Amino acid sequence: MFGPLPLFLGLRYVRSRNHKFFVSFITWLSLLGVGLGVAALIVVMSVMNGFESELRTRLLALSAHAKVIVAPNAGDARIGVPDWDAITASLRRLPGVLGIAPYVELQALAVREPEMLALQLRGIDPNIEGQISAIADSLTSGRLADLTPGSHRLLLGSVAAEQLHVATGDSVTLLIPTVVEDGSLHPRLQEFSVVGVFEIGLQDMDGGLALASYADIAALTAGDQAARGLRLRFDDALLAPRRSAAVAARLPTGLVVRDWTQEHASYFRAIGIEKTMMAIILMLVVTVAAFSIVAMLVMVVTDKRSDIAILRTLGASPARVSGAFLTQGLVIGWSDVLMGVILGVLLSLNAGMIIAALENLLGFHLMDPNVYYITSIPSELHWPNVLWIAAIALALTALATVYPAVRAARVPPAEALRYE
Repeated sequence: MFGPLPLFLGLRYVRSRNHKFFVSFITWLSLLGVGLGVAALIVVMSVMNGFESELRTRLLALSAHAKVIVAPNAGDARIGVPDWDAITASLRRLPGVLGIAPYVELQALAVREPEMLALQLRGIDPNIEGQISAIADSLTSGRLADLTPGSHRLLLGSVAAEQLHVATGDSVTLLIPTVVEDGSLHPRLQEFSVVGVFEIGLQDMDGGLALASYADIAALTAGDQAARGLRLRFDDALLAPRRSAAVAARLPTGLVVRDWTQEHASYFRAIGIEKTMMAIILMLVVTVAAFSIVAMLVMVVTDKRSDIAILRTLGASPARVSGAFLTQGLVIGWSDVLMGVILGVLLSLNAGMIIAALENLLGFHLMDPNVYYITSIPSELHWPNVLWIAAIALALTALATVYPAVRAARVPPAEALRYE
């Protein structure tokens, strides 16, 4: 009436309070190790996901989901002047394309005595820039509408403005290298007035990017088509590679499309490597904790040698004896994993609130605003991560029960009873 004998015996051994102190201590140590290891892995992966999502949001605040540019190995003589208006009209009909804006981009040297700073100068159309990026939300001063054609006005990153010691209303001189007809470089100087400052929270953008009117920057390129292109926004940033493939099929010869995952591949490759290494390290912790179950079950088998011998003399097969210890190990191990998953999920969902409470209690900032752009701990729980962590932990704990169960099945009944 208690079901199969191995299941009944295994559950009875789990509930038994007659273990020796050291066996009980190892049992609780196994519970604590596996549970905390699983919880730590879930929390760390969630925090890494949060940082990745935060980085992606900040990158896409100024970056388009994709760019249509002249192929690096294609010369203007071969492709001629692209009909950007016709290309824009063609791409607007593609599903998933929410916005398209022309842009022109070049390298410049900002000069304000005694400071000089290399900048990436981007010309945009302020009337449609809001369809492509979230630059308006990142402005700490000024407006996009201030970038009117012919005004030679500039929006500057906060770090660049600090390094050049400029504020709204000041002017900077931009030195733009241009190629003249004989192929030689000719520096061109143009004074711009700073009408606003933006802050994204990334050193590369806040310290090396300036925005101006498309018409003003296009006039400085001397007809260089390689500096011009289109910026695209899709309905879902994560679908950018797939959407870009559809865009590439519509482009004429000499033009290519690059999505944001290619533009910023180094950032996300670094995060991917960090996530993988952290997962391996913490999974090793879970593995060590899981195999402490081996030591615990081996001691239980030694403690239960007389019980095993009696079961064998009453006709229990070796398979049933091993099944009892498999059941005990699986119940303990899988209970550990379940508690670890529950704890990890709860901590991941409330990581920001918990860290904030600890900071208020202890009186310090974990992410000092004077040092870090991101001042809070972001956490983003991905259920597929929880599932694979739980699956691996379940497999490890199940594997840990095999040797003790086999050892229990090989206990000779006569020898076990002789020395009792």
